[in-house]
Amino acid sequence: MDTEVAYRAPAGTATSRRLRSVRGLLMACHPGPALAVGALTTALAAACGQDAAGCLLVAAAVLTGQLSVGWSNDAADAARDRAVGRSTKPVAAGSVSAGAVRGAALTALVLCVPLSLAYGLLAGTVHLAGVAAAWAYNLGLKATVLSWLPYAVGFAALPAFVTLGLEGRSWPPWWIVACAALLGVGAHLANVLPDIGDDLATGVCGWPQRLGAARVRLLLPLPLVTATALTAFARPGPADTAGAAALPVALALAAGGALLGRRFPRLPFLAAIMVAAVDVALLLREGAAVT
Repeated sequence: MDTEVAYRAPAGTATSRRLRSVRGLLMACHPGPALAVGALTTALAAACGQDAAGCLLVAAAVLTGQLSVGWSNDAADAARDRAVGRSTKPVAAGSVSAGAVRGAALTALVLCVPLSLAYGLLAGTVHLAGVAAAWAYNLGLKATVLSWLPYAVGFAALPAFVTLGLEGRSWPPWWIVACAALLGVGAHLANVLPDIGDDLATGVCGWPQRLGAARVRLLLPLPLVTATALTAFARPGPADTAGAAALPVALALAAGGALLGRRFPRLPFLAAIMVAAVDVALLLREGAAVT
């Protein structure tokens, strides 16, 4: 009996290591933001009248793109994360190797290309441009004053990807593109806010880091609330009660997230996602008005 236990112990240890590595790989893709962006974009496709097969293709393309971005981010930041002891990052914590995460990022990117183009050549090209912008952020643009630009481009590409894949293949209205770009800028500010100190310590000096945490907290609600205002009031026709009600909700979410971010560091980014959900809900309510 003792011999059997001794024989099985290494296998159990190896299994535990493999499970830890798989869990680390899953967490390194930033699953929350990836799923949120995929779900909201798919909901937008449904609001535009896309059929079930088209919505599934949108979901697959956007999700693989987001997975590639999340994994490439953790692979690129591995050394900096270790330097500041970010134990919440799987690579820095040692639960998965940077090489494994880098390989997963490239695999997801390879899958994203045909999935995006299958939705339409122009639509797919626009989506891949947004994914490329996000990769550019991860590979160095994050440390410049233009760190906001990849977020703006990446988010703005999503509604264009959706509508260019519809039967009429039209570009979305300007206000939807502007709304998405503003949400991207807000997401950038919210995402960076908790890590400004660590970023400056490791030489990452993007736009939010140059502003400083106090200014970022003051600025954060502006792009998010402006995005909601565009969604509520820029569309053709008179504004309805739902649009008017959405504005104070967005303000409460954005301002509350920024203020409570000192105590709950990840709350600002969650608030940004919730504002985006409010905006998509308005578009779902408006339906065909978005195309």
